[in-house]
Parts: sequence; structure tokens; C-alpha cells
Amino acid sequence: MELKVFRDTLSAAGSFCTVKSEIPIETEILISDYLPQVFKIVKCFARMVVLQKQMQAGRLNLEGYLRCIVYYQGENGQGLCQTEQKLPFSKALELPALEFSSFSAVVGGETEYLNCRAVNQRRVEVRGAYEVAASIYTQLQQEVVTAVSDCGAEQKPAALTGVRCLAGVDKLITADNEFAFDAVPNAILDIAGTAAVRELKVISGKVVVKGEIRAGIAYRTGDEQELKSQQAAIPFNQILDVEGIAEDCRCFCSVEPVGFTVAEDGAEGDGKSRLTVSALLHLRAYRDYEVELVTDVFSTRYETTVETRSIAAEQLERQLDEVVTVQAAGQLPDENARLMACFASFGAPEIAPVDGKAMLRARGVVTAFCENSLDEIESYEKPVELLVPLADAARSELLHAECWLSVEEVGCAVSGGMLDVTASVRVEGMVLSRCVISSVANVTVGEQLTPAAPEIALRIYYAHAGEEIFEIARRFHVSPREMRSVNSLEEETLSAGRRLLVPGVG
Repeated sequence: MELKVFRDTLSAAGSFCTVKSEIPIETEILISDYLPQVFKIVKCFARMVVLQKQMQAGRLNLEGYLRCIVYYQGENGQGLCQTEQKLPFSKALELPALEFSSFSAVVGGETEYLNCRAVNQRRVEVRGAYEVAASIYTQLQQEVVTAVSDCGAEQKPAALTGVRCLAGVDKLITADNEFAFDAVPNAILDIAGTAAVRELKVISGKVVVKGEIRAGIAYRTGDEQELKSQQAAIPFNQILDVEGIAEDCRCFCSVEPVGFTVAEDGAEGDGKSRLTVSALLHLRAYRDYEVELVTDVFSTRYETTVETRSIAAEQLERQLDEVVTVQAAGQLPDENARLMACFASFGAPEIAPVDGKAMLRARGVVTAFCENSLDEIESYEKPVELLVPLADAARSELLHAECWLSVEEVGCAVSGGMLDVTASVRVEGMVLSRCVISSVANVTVGEQLTPAAPEIALRIYYAHAGEEIFEIARRFHVSPREMRSVNSLEEETLSAGRRLLVPGVG
């Protein structure tokens, strides 16, 4: 008689790794004629926007651009001004050999250094480097043993639950809307925004995403140095074709604004403008599964050889959609400094143990622009840290996150030379965990066992607390079901030591 082995295929968690590389920054920015000439460089920033991620054997290819943003003080009392330039990049990150059927890549980065100088009053030179960090998590199709039969086989089953990634879409979208400034702007200093998904509807093979992007515009009018602020709303509506997606999937969607432009709209002088936004839409779709695996096997009639291996399943631990407040304070070098503007930026979030908890952590910087006692504009930076508790610290290595941060509001105040900062940051995304189980990979049967002496009907075994009936039955080559029946047991693992009757063979 041949041992029958039944198998199935599941989506198991694969390998993960983190790699880093560097993007050089070398450019010249020409100041447009409609902007004031440069008197003094105040601050330069670099922001990365990844438009495409492709993984091949041993390589992760990234396509995108760096936003190089320069803040400067204009000549003749023109105050704080801003200009920027997009620097396209194509970067290949070397990876170890990874098997995968699907993958997710969490890509972030930070500026290593930036040197910015005015070559002349209309030309700015920027030199530096930007460090890119990518964390790659893979899934692969893995064959598992789900049941065995015949040859007196006894099996120990266990249920494994997990999620299979059906879709990971990162798409650049654009939207626009008409609005009117409260006062005619002389210069727009900054536009930042956040997005809210109002409706997420899944139809077979398609996903409909509707929502609104809220923009905050900082601008100056006439010869005034004080900045004005104004809010604007831009609705968006996207239909995505996603192969394999269905109504029973668990979906998450986040929209991340990455750039804004303002243009005059309508008749000249009517005060109407058109605000256009570029945003990255992040869609993730998962399907739950549950499969019963065989974790151990033995035969009551034959010698058996069992090969095992570890199977890791990904589970959706938690979805995040919350606002976190971070604060910072510090003394300014000039106690008479006057606050002009304040911005906050954060690096890629990571999971790390902090004070006994697994935390989603992101380090950020708040930059304040102030006019000093000499009427010169200076920039001051204060580090901040965002923390979101997730689980016990012991689970940190089993968790990974794919999250996006957006700064909803930054409040700054200067009093007596002391800078106080409060920032509200929206955290959106998902945290996944890994569940690892030992499973049977293969079973072979050998020689027939020597039958027990027929005159032995029962044996006695003194068991300890914590022992499993399956392991005791294996030792005596008897059925675990019979062991439980003879001893009137329902539990698989003994909660207390006791005497057990072991039935004889035959």
C-alpha cells in the first residue's frame, strides 16, 4: 500500500532586505525674470518623488525625480522668495538573489548634504548628494502538504491564515480646480497639501477612487513682507484597472500630493486662478486565505521519515489612518528674531523597538525662517520624532510597514527668542506581520514495524504537564484518537501531569 500525500500551493512570505544607494545632485537654477534677484541664499531642500519601481533578478530599478527647492532673500527688501527645479533620475539598486512572485518596495531617503550658492543675481548653483534607502519584501508561491492517508498514517494538522497581495499600484495622477485669491499675489512662497479618500469602490477588475486634495498656499502681496495663507480644495476621481481584484478583497488607498502649480484662469484681471496638483496614488489590495497544513506525521504500522520546513505567512496586522502631534522647542541665536514661515518634513517611517514597544518611527525636521536684527532672513532647524505604538517590542522583527506621512498643519511661535513648534501629521498605510510555522515538506515510509506482543492490552505512561498526546502516541506507535478515547481526554496538550493508559496494538 502506498502513502497518499495531498498538496496545495499558498502565497507565503519570502525574503526581505534593505539596500541603500546615492543620487548625486549637480545643477544650476536660473531665476525667472518675474522673480526678484538674489540677495542671499537662505535654505535649499531636496525632495524625492519615485514614479516607477521595477524588480528584476538582483536589481531594483527606480525612476523619478528630485525636487530641488531653493529659498532666498530678494534684493531691495523683496523678502523671502522661492524657486525650484525637477531633476529626473534613473537608479538601479543591486539586490541579493531573491525568489518572488510579488514584491513590495518601501522607498525613502534623506539629503546627505547640499551646497547652494548664488553664482550671480540670476543663477544659483546646487551641489550635493541624496541617499536612497529601499526595503524590499517578497511573496512567493510555495507548495505545502495538506493531508496524508493510508499506511496507518497519523497526522498533526494546524490552520495557517494569511493574506495574498493582489495589487500594489503606485500611479501619478493630476487634478485641478478653479479658485480665487483673496488678494492679488506678488509672489507665491509655498504650496503644500494633504489628501483624503472619500470613496473606495471595488468592482470586478476595477477600483474607483474619489476624494479631495486640500492645499494651503502661502503668498505675499505687493511690497508687504508678511505672508498670507489661503486654503483651496481640489476634487479627484480615478478609475483603475486592476487585474484579479474583486469585491471580497481588502483594499487600502492613500493619495500623496507631490507638487502644485498655479496659473491664471479666465479673463485677465478677473482674479481667477487654476490650481493643479500632481499626486501619487498608492493602492494595495489583499485577499485573506486559510489553509490547513500537516505539521507532523507518523505511521502506526511503518517506519517513517519526515522532512519539514518553515512556512511564513503575512497577516494584515493593522491599518493606519490617524493624526499624530509632534512638538519641538529651542532657543534661537537672535532673541529679537521675527518669525516669517515654518515648514516640516519627515523621512521614511520604520519599525523599531522603543521603551518596550514596537513603534512606527519617523524622524523629521522643522525649518523656521526668521528675520534677524539686521533685517536678514535666516533658517533655523529643530529635529522632531514621530512615534506610533504598534505592539510589544519583541515583535519588532516580525513587523513591516508600508506607510505614507503628510503634514496637515504646522504651528510656530517665537517669544523671547524661544521657538515653539507643533505639527500635526497624518499617518496612512498598513502594518503587516509574519507568522512562521513548521510544516511537513515530504514523507516517506520504510520497513514495517515489529508488532507489539499480543498479550499486552494496555500500558501505563506517566505524562508531565505540557506534553502533547500526538508525541506520546508517536512514541508507542498508536493512534492519538485512541489515546484520547481510552483516557477520556479532549485536550491535545496536557495542562497537568497524570497517568495515561496506552492501548495495545491490534
